[in-house]
Amino acid sequence: MNDTPGWASPGSAPSDGQDASVPRPAAPADDSGTPSDSPSKWSKTQPPPGQWSAPSAPGPVPPAPRPAPGWGGPGPGGGRHPGWGQQPLAAKPGVIPLRPLGVGEILDGAVSTLRAHWRTVLGVTIVVAVVSQIGDILVQRYLLPEPVDIDPNASPAEALNQAVDALQASLLALAPSLFITVIGTLFTTAVLTVVISRSVLGRGVTLSDAWAEARPRLLQLLGLTLLLPVMGAAIVAVGILPGLLIGSGAGVALTVLGGLAAAVVLIWLMVNFSLASPALMLERQGIVASMRRSAKLVKGTWWRIFGILLLTMLLTFVVSMIIAVPFSLVAMAVDGDGVGGLFSETGPDFGWPFLIITGIGTVISTSITLPISAGVSVLLYVDQRIRREALDLELARAAGVPGYGSERPGNDALRG
Repeated sequence: MNDTPGWASPGSAPSDGQDASVPRPAAPADDSGTPSDSPSKWSKTQPPPGQWSAPSAPGPVPPAPRPAPGWGGPGPGGGRHPGWGQQPLAAKPGVIPLRPLGVGEILDGAVSTLRAHWRTVLGVTIVVAVVSQIGDILVQRYLLPEPVDIDPNASPAEALNQAVDALQASLLALAPSLFITVIGTLFTTAVLTVVISRSVLGRGVTLSDAWAEARPRLLQLLGLTLLLPVMGAAIVAVGILPGLLIGSGAGVALTVLGGLAAAVVLIWLMVNFSLASPALMLERQGIVASMRRSAKLVKGTWWRIFGILLLTMLLTFVVSMIIAVPFSLVAMAVDGDGVGGLFSETGPDFGWPFLIITGIGTVISTSITLPISAGVSVLLYVDQRIRREALDLELARAAGVPGYGSERPGNDALRG
């Protein structure tokens, strides 16, 4: 599907590059059968009624343009839409109704995908989470260096330099764990994107099928996954580097201000590129093209997408804490040396029992929260295309909903 289809809801402004002369349904008629002259949202120029009939018979009748909420005309398949102020009835072949989605429907669709395809979803997330957690435990136990001490009596410039050295040491120590996490997230994102896109159409998918469809896109997805953090690190470095070079009291203030400015730019860019991964996987676009595609879909709705992503992060954080805190308490109770270290000057020295028990809690929380986060990202992408490009018509046709034409195989409806 291209970026500028000819369908749009009545009374809406055309999308970028869309032909404004797309025909609309005829204006409402009065009791005498003649169109009303009162001001309305309907276009004054209407085609003759015959143009809305089927082009030939026999054959399926093409669906009318998706009406705006509140329109009282017949819907696809002979149904009727509710009155003013209500959401129109829509086909729901899968986990979401095929119309613009609300926040609750996006979250519910992500959870419904986890319930409907739990074998496939948990199969990939649990395996990846276990492998990632084992690697992380080994790194923490054997590769992490001793933390760098900061002299409390040092001058502000020396303390800043010591803090930078400590930060560099921490980043180098976390590099192996970060690499393991990136690779694990890469595999889960690729497979879950395919699973969720199939669930929108109401189709089942096995883990082998999802892997076979996702595998050709892994290298490009890896490039995108690595490019975004590198871009973020470069922005943060540019923001704090001038203050670090000055190194005085003014340098500390400049570092803080530069860090805040870099954080604002970073958040803005990350939201703009938040739909790049689904675009790359489902539209088979390149890395740069998928980032441009994401920015185009986000344009004009930045705050809405930012709010949904922030809400999703808070929900997944709460779920993670609900699962992780009990495991941490049990781990601290089992590992007596670790608990005793909390009250010592050297700090806790947790052993294998603590790392294993907390690792189990992390695996459980990751297996639940990661599919929800991936589901929200993919469903946000689908929602934006429905709002801008009337993708719901293509999805209904691909799902075989009566009244939308012939069925298309696979996920072709989601490809640009």
